[in-house]
Amino acid sequence: MSTSQLNALAGASSAYLRSAMHQPIRWHEWGEEAFAEAQRENKPVLLDIGAVWCHWCHVMDRESYDDPEVAQIVNERFLAIKVDRDERPDVDSRYQTAVSAISGTGGWPLTVFLTPEGKPFYGGTYFPPQDGYGRPSFKRVLLALSEAFQSKNKEVNEEADKLMAMLSHAEGFLGQTATFSSRIVSSMVQSALGLFDAKNGGFGGAPKFPHPASLDLLLDWFARTREEQVGNVLTTTLTRMAKGGVYDQLAGGFHRYSVDERWIVPHFEKMSYDNSELMKNYVHAYQVFGDDFYAVVAKDIIRWMDSWLSDRENGGFYGSQDADINLHDDGDHFTWTRDEAQSVLNEEEFAIASLHYDINEAGEMHHNEAKNVLWVRADIDEISARINKPVDEVRRLLESAKQKMYEERTRRPVPYIDKTVYVNWNGLCISAYLQAAVALGLEDTKRFALRSLDRILAEAWDEQHGLAHVVSYSEGGAQSRIPGMLDDYAFTVWACLDAYEASGDLTYFKFGRKIADSMISRFYDETAGGFSDTEKSLGEKIGLGALSIRRRPFQDAPTPAGNPAAVIGLLRLHAYTNESSYKDRAETTLEVFAGVSEQFGIYAGTYGIAATMMLRPHLQVVVIGEDQKADEMYREAARRFALNKSVVRVTHNEVDGGYLPPALHDTVPKLPGLHDSQSVAVVCAEFSCRPPITDAQSLRLALDELLHNRS
Repeated sequence: MSTSQLNALAGASSAYLRSAMHQPIRWHEWGEEAFAEAQRENKPVLLDIGAVWCHWCHVMDRESYDDPEVAQIVNERFLAIKVDRDERPDVDSRYQTAVSAISGTGGWPLTVFLTPEGKPFYGGTYFPPQDGYGRPSFKRVLLALSEAFQSKNKEVNEEADKLMAMLSHAEGFLGQTATFSSRIVSSMVQSALGLFDAKNGGFGGAPKFPHPASLDLLLDWFARTREEQVGNVLTTTLTRMAKGGVYDQLAGGFHRYSVDERWIVPHFEKMSYDNSELMKNYVHAYQVFGDDFYAVVAKDIIRWMDSWLSDRENGGFYGSQDADINLHDDGDHFTWTRDEAQSVLNEEEFAIASLHYDINEAGEMHHNEAKNVLWVRADIDEISARINKPVDEVRRLLESAKQKMYEERTRRPVPYIDKTVYVNWNGLCISAYLQAAVALGLEDTKRFALRSLDRILAEAWDEQHGLAHVVSYSEGGAQSRIPGMLDDYAFTVWACLDAYEASGDLTYFKFGRKIADSMISRFYDETAGGFSDTEKSLGEKIGLGALSIRRRPFQDAPTPAGNPAAVIGLLRLHAYTNESSYKDRAETTLEVFAGVSEQFGIYAGTYGIAATMMLRPHLQVVVIGEDQKADEMYREAARRFALNKSVVRVTHNEVDGGYLPPALHDTVPKLPGLHDSQSVAVVCAEFSCRPPITDAQSLRLALDELLHNRS
């Protein structure tokens, strides 16, 4: 196709938008120019929101937006705007809420019809090319809504105004402020127990999503209380997920969710944020339960991210990997027929692999029944007993089979990897890598995480303009600057504080504090409390469509929600600075949502984490020294998981030279017995430090006393 036949998306930065540059639709990017044109021509707006990894977005592109007849209707009757939900989560989140109010469901592709001013009046998700699936055809919808906009314009605008009023109330959580209560956390735990699927693990039925924040909340609860029921929820869920098809048994890493309740058949796209947060779950589960299986899973996620989702040369993590190779595919890269497996394995290897991964003539995929999703049906011990081979021999054959199948799979066409480096998702990935590095002793993992953070701080941060949302795009096009949103700031604060704790380099702490202060000035509502997802000034300047509504994100969807994420950062900073304004704003923010928090249960796990950190005194372990004894004490402190615990290692010279955050600088150097050059550990809680500890056993006892059985 010649350049003259390309639409305006040929100049876009986003890989998702650029994938539509050849479509006959006259697409526009989201912006003032598009809405100004819609108003000049008095046309309703067709807003399509999707993502490069989204299977049904690709389907609707092929079936409808590539269709010349559909294009003619759209081009004549609508102003068409296409949005990448990863690039513009602020746009997506508001219209998701609107469509959920209209149709009762949300998701992608999101198809929304707007007035020329950007107010939604109708919407849905996927519309088929012909009447079917209980839905009208897309052509029928387009013609009906175009006619309604022209002939019933008053009613359309009244409906749009009602939806905007609903959005303003729903997104702002107006009138929900309540006194923050210690009951909130226990209520969330009980909610999770009530939704637990005792047979398959996880919460609720199909489709089944992981809920990493709620799992971390439960891990912290169990670590303190040792409640058997909570422990069973965690071990069942984490084990079943890791043995299911939702986990990539060959390459490592989790797919986005499971379409069945048993975690076997996934939606095959892989997201950086799912894997970062699940990595934390498995690291923390290893710390809590001491089961090496969880550490192996965490390292396997790192293996996949190192190989496929990270910029090894420059630092930084990519956004996602698509589910499919092309529009006719449905996970074929990841699945196997029996013949395909036999063709790459010898007879003994196939015998083991077919039992372990349940490879049969009939597989699990509906579009091709011969295709098998690999999942762990039988463990090595079970196979050993069944075929009367030694366990070590079974393990050797299985590892050989796994390696051969993985190598063969890499020779297949690889689903598209979106190499866009998003600041918010990188913050999550950097934190996950650093927590794994500390708990599991992974120096290379720590080095890459710190290099990635250095890139974010160097390329995305500007003293005047703050953070950007995107560091670099996957391919071509203009490199537009999207202003950072609340979670870009909050997750980068997390990453900076994790980097300080992992490295002892105070520069990271100072950067984290600077970004947190900028977050407060740009997003915090000093009158009503809580944080908006976009900068206060941007809504006043741009105010396009639903962006004019102040939104205060509270519910995890699926990344940690911005407000509780900001609270977590502020509470961590308060523990290091004793600056009361951090804690005051954190508490006020929690109160803004206290009236609704218990209703959301597992969908507000990050709020539960923030609440836990508010309710329990912060606990800091400072290990001072460079010898083997210091190594032992650091390992002892690092192996414990608690949401309110932090561990830092420094040298005696750094303590004497003032290389500690303000609160620790005011207490630690003044302790007696600190200056005889022997290695010590100092345990501090609520800005008071205990006498130095000189061995790992004594540190273990002190942490047992402080961390266990405290609600």
